[in-house]
Amino acid sequence: MSAANARTRRYAVLTEGLLIGMHGKTAHGVLRFRADEVAAVVDSTLAGRTVRDVLPWLGSDAPIVATVADALAYHPTSLLVGVATEGGRIPPALHAPIVAAAEAGLEIVSGLHQLLAEDPAITAAAARSGAALWDVRVPPADIPLFSGAAYDVAQSVVLAIGSDCAVGKMTAMLEVERAAHAQGRRAEFLATGQTGIMIAGSGIAVDRVISDFVTGAAEQLVLGARPDSEVLLVEGQGAIFHPAYAPVTFGLLYGSAPDALILCHRPGTTQIAGFSTPLPRLGELVRAHEDLLRHMKPARVCAVVLDTSALDPAGAAAAIDAAQRETGLPADDPVRNGGGRIWNAITISLSTTDKAVRRVVAAS
Repeated sequence: MSAANARTRRYAVLTEGLLIGMHGKTAHGVLRFRADEVAAVVDSTLAGRTVRDVLPWLGSDAPIVATVADALAYHPTSLLVGVATEGGRIPPALHAPIVAAAEAGLEIVSGLHQLLAEDPAITAAAARSGAALWDVRVPPADIPLFSGAAYDVAQSVVLAIGSDCAVGKMTAMLEVERAAHAQGRRAEFLATGQTGIMIAGSGIAVDRVISDFVTGAAEQLVLGARPDSEVLLVEGQGAIFHPAYAPVTFGLLYGSAPDALILCHRPGTTQIAGFSTPLPRLGELVRAHEDLLRHMKPARVCAVVLDTSALDPAGAAAAIDAAQRETGLPADDPVRNGGGRIWNAITISLSTTDKAVRRVVAAS
């Protein structure tokens, strides 16, 4: 939901020292789901290799170069700040390359909380070259309060929920979207975070929206979906038991008015990352989310998505089987095995969902 999404981009993705690991997740998302739009990765610590050499699961053969000047040989149009840091600050090692890219006339695209438009050196370089700056996280200025109109959309709405942050909610929905398209179905991914927006080209970063308007932002995403879409796949954020980020999760749960939920989890975790908050078991997580929506617009969890990237194939299979036995729901890792099983679970759930009845319940 940004005018900046209209242009065609060819990215140089800047990660300088952070491509490998969780702080490189913005780069990971774009490289996996928009690989054809990446000209090169700028990371001097890995220069001379390709992305496939260091992160084969991303499926990208983009070259890794040492500097922005080296990346210019691959004819990028834009520099993507490909990192997600704690607090959303621009890491010092990335600041000079961003300025150099702006001096070279490249559009600069960033999803960090520290805005490009508020950095004097970056804005001065962009002014000299005429380079555009796109702060992806800045939300639209005219988000209304939640109205309830989302209850009446023609499309079915599926929301990704999670046991914690960074458990694969965005990735799950994008893999499911791929599987749906492979079956000829009109599914549409709706982005609610900065990386998702960079991949989809539009969306609202709900963590920058004033709290009273988060439900309205989620509703606007649903109302603004393509009219010919059959199923809307809403990217989730946070977790209902997260001490810091639960509020944004509740905003999406209520504002997107989902017809079904998919629960994302990383096997083996027992507490919220960075806190001592214990995680309920999967079955309790399923019931907790369904109970929250029972008095609003009821929705059931229809599948469990697992991030088994830390497990070997046997361990991943065992974790998937355990999740299925505990919850009685289909479970899979769509990165490891493709999104087909989760998409099929969604279609079965939606086929038994009477939207008219749900509207009556929500309105009563």
